[in-house]
Amino acid sequence: MILEESPDGEGEGDDGFLLQPADEGSVRKGCSPLVQTQRSRLQNHRARINQQINKEMRMRTGAENLFKATTNHRVKETVALELSYVNSNLQLLKEELQELNSSVDVYQNESEGICVPMIPLGLKETKDLDLATPLREMISEHYGEDSTSYDVEIKKLMDLRQAIRTPSRNEVGLDLLMEYYNQLYFLDIRFFSPKRNLGVLFHWYDSLTGVPSHQRTLAFEKGSVLFNIGALYTQIGARQDRGTRIGIDCAIEAFQRAAGAFNYLKENFSNAPSLDMSVASLCMLVRLMTAQVQECVFEQLTLSGTPREPLSQMRLAQEAARVEDVYSLVYQTMVQPPVRDYVPFSWTTMVNVKAKHFRGLSHYYAAIALCDGPSVADSEIPKYEKAFLQFHVTVPEGPSLPVLLQDSEERRRLAKAHLRKAMMNHEEALRLHAVCRILRKMDLLQEVVSLAHRRSLAKYSEIDHEDDFFETAEAPDVHPKTHQKPEIKTPSFSQVKVTDIFHRLGPLSVFSAKNQWWLKGPIHLTRGEGGFGFTLRGDSPVLIAAVIPGGRAEAAGLKEGDYIVSVNGEPCKWGKHSEVVALLTGVGEEGVDIEVVTPQREEPLGLVDKKVTTLSSVGLSRSDKENGGQVTLPGAFLGWNKKAKRGQGLKQLQPFSPSTDNTPASR
Repeated sequence: MILEESPDGEGEGDDGFLLQPADEGSVRKGCSPLVQTQRSRLQNHRARINQQINKEMRMRTGAENLFKATTNHRVKETVALELSYVNSNLQLLKEELQELNSSVDVYQNESEGICVPMIPLGLKETKDLDLATPLREMISEHYGEDSTSYDVEIKKLMDLRQAIRTPSRNEVGLDLLMEYYNQLYFLDIRFFSPKRNLGVLFHWYDSLTGVPSHQRTLAFEKGSVLFNIGALYTQIGARQDRGTRIGIDCAIEAFQRAAGAFNYLKENFSNAPSLDMSVASLCMLVRLMTAQVQECVFEQLTLSGTPREPLSQMRLAQEAARVEDVYSLVYQTMVQPPVRDYVPFSWTTMVNVKAKHFRGLSHYYAAIALCDGPSVADSEIPKYEKAFLQFHVTVPEGPSLPVLLQDSEERRRLAKAHLRKAMMNHEEALRLHAVCRILRKMDLLQEVVSLAHRRSLAKYSEIDHEDDFFETAEAPDVHPKTHQKPEIKTPSFSQVKVTDIFHRLGPLSVFSAKNQWWLKGPIHLTRGEGGFGFTLRGDSPVLIAAVIPGGRAEAAGLKEGDYIVSVNGEPCKWGKHSEVVALLTGVGEEGVDIEVVTPQREEPLGLVDKKVTTLSSVGLSRSDKENGGQVTLPGAFLGWNKKAKRGQGLKQLQPFSPSTDNTPASR
């Protein structure tokens, strides 16, 4: 299966959070692999397990091939035994990696406050990649230039790719990944042609299973970097101090950006070779991130304390019910095949624990709204009736709403029913927590749920009367409702501005992998009575718009549509119209040596409507249009066409290329 980019994607995300523009000409640096922080040790351990899984899978493939090829019975028995041993090793490695992926406490904030832990993702690991040889060959054979003169540019690219393997867990790390991501746009156009295979294999390990995958298409590299951008956002969101308003706001923004990255990857790539980038997995991750955003929204309401006024408590109950609703959806997604086969069991259990916990909280706050509030005045009954009609999923058993609102004893009875449900859900959450070996090590989660359970039990004991002989009615569930719906925000790729590392090769409109041309020259021209005998227009590079019949240019072999790339040895691929004119008009009787390229293309010339000027003995008049030789690339890097229709996956697949109308920001 070939990972494909789908052209014409949705537009870029909103501007803003956590991204700082890169300095002019900078090349980012990653964290030193020798810096043994707790998170880096975890990532290094994950990398070692990935390598072991890769080794065991190669052994299994070889053993399977031998088992199919041999006809010797004894050899088959020996190979079958070896396969059993290898499969056992793979299972142990998978469980070890699953336990590492479950180490969510490593990424949590270390403040003294009690917050429910969040679920972050580990980064995808990649192998070392030697791009130097294929890039040098392409520069030499396709561009016709001395490849050794581009050693500095090649080293910059290789250093940048090496740095993205160990990004720091902060805004600088995000900048680093996005800078490399944007550079891949230029790399794709410069060196990756549908007609030519560079022979480069991009190796990446599955973030969840550790299984290695490799493809020759650059789309796999782009998709894997985009996945790591989303994963890094999850780690940044999990490490925020959600005991402060700023921390909660940053966590919400980070999880929304993570959801946007995974959603963009889901919508703009297809046929992923690894499970973590499959549609089902990405759909689960988007839902998980939005659920964590919803949890942060609930925490935002409880941060500064909630008034004891019933309507405020009802609002809290509905927010908690909304969190339970979205976590239940995530849980249902995780237990469905094929996701359940590779998502860590601790993740599934933790999501289920959170769903039960927040369902219990919704019933607790419903009880507080019923029993702690004062009796409702006659003038306020219509307002409270409207609120209560939208509060429960079903109408509670018992008296009518006006009676319930004015009768404190009836409210107490319904509050007891809600508290019973709250305690039952918290007890179930604690039971689920105790079942999972990995979650048992997570004391903070158990502490949060236990605290909520004790609070519900204390409130129940407070309002319970010894002479209560009535049967407590079943409390209906709280209707989920939120005042702030999560947004799925695509990362702002245009915020990180980059300069094409291989800028010296020339403007992308002409000098790209898909274009072909002939280099002619140096051609010696002298000035005749009618000048040099050609007209020029445009910038970067300057185009020979017309060749005067019988003139010096025609005699020298110049043609309409040629681009001037050198004047007297002075490179002018990026030269402005006025600059090339100055070079030509400044020559004397000895003439001038120019180099031109003749493009091979089928489309007609004359696409740019600019003023044409004639080169004569008098000189050239200046063109009104000068663009300065800089490529302006508005919009996000991922701007491809919409995904192909379903059902076409069995056809021969070709890697997609980015749309020319949607490209990363440059400077």
